[in-house]
Amino acid sequence: MENVLRPLIVIGGSVVLTLLIGWATDRLLSQADRRHSETPLWGLLRRGRIPYHLVLFAALLRGSYDEAKVLEAHEVGIGRTLTLVLIGSAAWLVIRIAAAVVETTYSRYARAHHDAARVRRVRTQVTLITRVVAAIVGVVAVAAMLLTFPAMRAAGASLLASAGIIGIVAGVAAQSTLSNMFAGLQIAFGDMVRIGDTVVVDGEWGTVEEITLTFLTVRTWDERRITMPVSYFTSKPFENWSRGTPQMTGIVHWHLDHSAPVEAMREKLRDILRECPAWDGRAYGLDVTDTTPNTMEVRALVTAKDADDVWTVRVTVREAMIRWLVAEHPYALPRVNTADAVLPGPRPSPDGARPRRAVDTPRTERG
Repeated sequence: MENVLRPLIVIGGSVVLTLLIGWATDRLLSQADRRHSETPLWGLLRRGRIPYHLVLFAALLRGSYDEAKVLEAHEVGIGRTLTLVLIGSAAWLVIRIAAAVVETTYSRYARAHHDAARVRRVRTQVTLITRVVAAIVGVVAVAAMLLTFPAMRAAGASLLASAGIIGIVAGVAAQSTLSNMFAGLQIAFGDMVRIGDTVVVDGEWGTVEEITLTFLTVRTWDERRITMPVSYFTSKPFENWSRGTPQMTGIVHWHLDHSAPVEAMREKLRDILRECPAWDGRAYGLDVTDTTPNTMEVRALVTAKDADDVWTVRVTVREAMIRWLVAEHPYALPRVNTADAVLPGPRPSPDGARPRRAVDTPRTERG
């Protein structure tokens, strides 16, 4: 009977204690979250419930497993398995706690500063710091798991002896990966590009959606994702429309007839912009910038607070101006002249004689 009750008490007690301690901790975090609504720390810490329960259960069961007397023939294997679970869940819990602390710090910074560019820069740095911490904790956890095996501890001396050669070989083999990692850190702390920036790369316009240590994702205006190595942004030129201030100036072109009412178009442009919510009111203008034998090029300059709004202003101005020209000044639209050319008439001679035309040719008499 004791052989049955002892395992049940040990395993069941570990499960019950895990649930009770986990429930009590979650209640405390929930109350702290309600009392301190100004910080998201306590709510973020509640996301670590699963690894926290695994740490509690593995620690309790590992400490009391010797008393359970279950599967004594496999005691070493089961004990090592519980140790591996404990190490892995502890690493998972540390990553969750670090992410909660970093996210809370970013939230406080975002509330205290209203500069969107600076907030995006900090967001990029926070994201990469979280990934670096997760990578370091993961490597340490894997190393700790390997050291639980006696064979790995015995081979430690030989591994250290050959570490120099292995490091050189690994550095040559992973040269591109290492360059991308350093480029990711350079982007994060060099303020070259940030999450949320509007960029143009290889002729594609989009918004930076994700930055990691090795790659960067750009979401284009048509919701495609372009993934490229971060070393691209440290080795090639690219356009960053969000650098400095996000304000932008847009250009709208029309090709019109030479008789187009330019002054009336300036007044109409002002009326269109006043009714367009995307226009920021900073500046506008309309000028004739070029001419051809058949048309002239009219250019309008409009301003907006960011790239999305300047696109809205441009299409609004273009469509409204075309509708107005069609309705009020149709003669201003470009036309293809298909009429016959009118030659100038003959000029009368001073003595009243018949004027000579271009087709008249002098005659020569034969003797």
